[in-house]
Amino acid sequence: MAAHGRDAVVENEDRERIRCRLAGRRHAVVCGDRVRWTAGETEGGGGTITAVLPRTTELARLNLRGAAEPVAANLSQLVAVLAPRPAADFGLCDRYLAAAEWAGLRACVVVNKFDLPDAPALLAAATATYRAAGYPVVRASRDGEGGVSELAARLAGETSVLVGQSGVGKSSLTNRLVPGVEAVVREISEAASAGRHTTTASTLYHLPGGGELIDSPGVRDFAPPLPAPREIEHGFREIAAAASCRFADCRHLHEPGCAVAAAAADGRIDARRLASYRELLGLAEQLARPGSPRFRR
Repeated sequence: MAAHGRDAVVENEDRERIRCRLAGRRHAVVCGDRVRWTAGETEGGGGTITAVLPRTTELARLNLRGAAEPVAANLSQLVAVLAPRPAADFGLCDRYLAAAEWAGLRACVVVNKFDLPDAPALLAAATATYRAAGYPVVRASRDGEGGVSELAARLAGETSVLVGQSGVGKSSLTNRLVPGVEAVVREISEAASAGRHTTTASTLYHLPGGGELIDSPGVRDFAPPLPAPREIEHGFREIAAAASCRFADCRHLHEPGCAVAAAAADGRIDARRLASYRELLGLAEQLARPGSPRFRR
């Protein structure tokens, strides 16, 4: 349900929450993991995690050493949240959607804070970019009747993670989507109550319509672990679909006969999305070079 360092809050079959300590240093858990644990008093806790079960899916990010660092596990859907304030970072949204594609997750885009006057313009821009690429785009707001009804329908039966910039309102959406969320937060905090251990990276909630929701902390930036350079295009649906180029190894940069460049030129592919693809391709090629630094901020 939540994890921080060597401590985690585990929920059993009866939905009781127990603070556990990880056994040894071989194990590392993230929100959404399935674990084996044994009851017994530990330092400030009531159990020990003895095993982490294999993950079906995983959302990860690159840390500053260039290594993949898991963020959440056993997901079925990624929900990228945009808002008019702070100003929407479409490049960040592109990277999250690409990570979802490489991880085999469904994905959708939410325009939050729709009660703000500049939200309709953002919705129009997001729709033109992402719906054209095949992603559902829904709107939501903290206030007002039906403010999260469309989003709730998208979340039902899924294990979803909310991701996006700091300040886009993910926690406010969670408050609307999860009845009694304050009580859940309080119970998890009490289960994790050991001073420095009360901070959690992400928290998992059960949804009234079925399924689970992981509310992740806001970020300034996000860099996903990258596949081989030739696989980067599969993180961008519309680019992969248009890639019937003259040369099989076309990188969609400046090669002659590039179908992707032609699709961008006539508006079938968003030029900014193509720029996002090229940026990730450049990073993947840099990381693939022998002797290259793994990652630079």
